[in-house]
Amino acid sequence: MSHHAGEHSLPELPYAYDALEPYIDEQTMRLHHDKHHQGYVDGLNSAEEKLQKARNEGNFDDIRSLERLIAFHGGGHFNHCVFWNNLTPQEDYEDPHGDILTKIEHDFESYDNFKAQFTAAASSVEGSGWGMLVYEPGGDHLQTIAVENHQRELFASAIPLLVIDVWEHAYYLKYQNRRGEYVDNFWNIVDWENVNHNFEKAQSYEFPVEGV
Repeated sequence: MSHHAGEHSLPELPYAYDALEPYIDEQTMRLHHDKHHQGYVDGLNSAEEKLQKARNEGNFDDIRSLERLIAFHGGGHFNHCVFWNNLTPQEDYEDPHGDILTKIEHDFESYDNFKAQFTAAASSVEGSGWGMLVYEPGGDHLQTIAVENHQRELFASAIPLLVIDVWEHAYYLKYQNRRGEYVDNFWNIVDWENVNHNFEKAQSYEFPVEGV
């Protein structure tokens, strides 16, 4: 779905606010989705509208700050869209399966190796950020990365498949400073069918340079 400048909107959650309990509590989900994610949508729309105005006026004095705002708020918006859909209520959880499991076992040598590496990446983010499993189409391989804020250290060709939000607003009401416990519990509510779907879509992308 394409958007004109300033027309991004907050998507509804694909489950109830309390559906991820006991691992993520209802109050956190309401604040996280309705306030924090909405804030990134509003920030992205505002920055895009200002950039459109700058183009119309031919005045690009603020281009650097506007593009930084778009990267920050755009990253916040799109990362959250992936995150909400990566999760599923515990009663619907299924173990990793399908093509993504086969690829994980090939690229990381085992699922346990992947899980340990992803958990370490998410737990080691300095300050606010995200842990991610991404697909790199040029080299046809999976990689885990620690992303600061919403966009720093996220290399250009990486396609996020599975993400965890480790900003404090994602877990502090329930876990306080125990980020590691939050990350460990994340594995109980991963929607692996969604991750498979993301992987299938990512593989259809043809990177312009082969074998990077």
